[in-house]
Amino acid sequence: MTKVLHRHTKLHLPEAVGGDGPYLIDAAGKKYLDGCGGAAVSCLGHNHPAVAEALRAQLAKLSYAHTAFFTTAALEKLAEHLIAHAPDNLSHAYLVSGGSEAMEAALKLARQYFIETGETQRDLFIARRQSYHGNTLGALAVGGNAQRRAPYQPLLMRVEHIAPCYAYRERAAGESEADYGMRAADELEAKILAVGARRVIGFIAETVVGATAGVVPPVAGYFRRIRDICDRHGILLILDEVMCGMGRTGDLYAHTAEGARADLVTVAKGLGGGSQPIGATLMDARIFDAIAGGSGAFAHGHTYLGHALAAAAALAVQETIQRDNLLDNVRARGEQLFALLRQKLGAHPHVGDIRGRGLFAGIELVADRETAAPFPPGPALPARLKAAAMDLGLMIYPGSGCIDGENGHHILLAPPFICAPAHIEELADKLARAIDAALA
Repeated sequence: MTKVLHRHTKLHLPEAVGGDGPYLIDAAGKKYLDGCGGAAVSCLGHNHPAVAEALRAQLAKLSYAHTAFFTTAALEKLAEHLIAHAPDNLSHAYLVSGGSEAMEAALKLARQYFIETGETQRDLFIARRQSYHGNTLGALAVGGNAQRRAPYQPLLMRVEHIAPCYAYRERAAGESEADYGMRAADELEAKILAVGARRVIGFIAETVVGATAGVVPPVAGYFRRIRDICDRHGILLILDEVMCGMGRTGDLYAHTAEGARADLVTVAKGLGGGSQPIGATLMDARIFDAIAGGSGAFAHGHTYLGHALAAAAALAVQETIQRDNLLDNVRARGEQLFALLRQKLGAHPHVGDIRGRGLFAGIELVADRETAAPFPPGPALPARLKAAAMDLGLMIYPGSGCIDGENGHHILLAPPFICAPAHIEELADKLARAIDAALA
């Protein structure tokens, strides 16, 4: 009998005992192609030698020093690397232990920025429905995942939410993508005016929506319009790239493809590739300057902030991505993946939409392809999909509630950046078979 409170007390999980590139291996010796990176985490697959060596080298020197007393070379080098490869306006990084912590830091940095600049009346965030920004109470409050919010609703701070940019479900008949993008973005301005522009701290969005809505990229021009609205009202744009960032979409920072500047960016999963718990909040120079030139101290902190082992591992991951030109592979294997998905599933009677970017793909399942009517709500279909895929030796990330928090089912794919063409062929083949088995 396990003494662990697992995610579900009635599930019996196989024991993972090893990893081999894009595969995980269980105690019975069965291999599973990691088609989802766990939760879009394992960007270099499993047991990458460069990361293992970096961890050994750092452990031989120093594993931990509290950041109230010391900095470390590992921390300084990682921050320097991140900023060197980030958009020019981002000047500093705050290193934490995961995506939820990164979002909490972003919320507090945003509030403190306005305290430092004398706009203490700003006390409200605006975000989007069908989004996810983490599981701590602040991150959960700004998120729009109805299922995860529901049990804790009485504990959450007030946040205003607008519609997502979700063309498959939200674009009107006869409406161009450009017109839809403007309409979706203009909801932000309407909300700002409704609540009072001088109260708003910032607007929060996933650049490419992850697990809650099933990999939904924005339509072209959406974020440029959002940026204009934020600038017009003096509010911050906070982009969550915990799942979609660090190369997952083919660009190191996903928002660079949108032509929109972010004031704060959160990253995590692909930052360390699962080798150690780590996340980061990157900030615009004016936010750093306001704090450095004002109180001088960020009123926030964690025990494991800037952990030396985690920083060393993440630096090895990021250096490997650069050295091995893995973003080129993400783009090439992404093109292959989407071509195979459309070939195998494009005419499937229960596949409504295939979407995404790079090695980040979403498949929305429907009861009726012509009307886009969803299957009955609930967790049963995702459970069948996951089980069918695992039987075939494939890991996928299915979910429910992608339309409105209750209705709609999808599958998320996020295979490692190191995948070869044969791995992508295996993924697409096993996925098609798993979908048919689960829907039989």
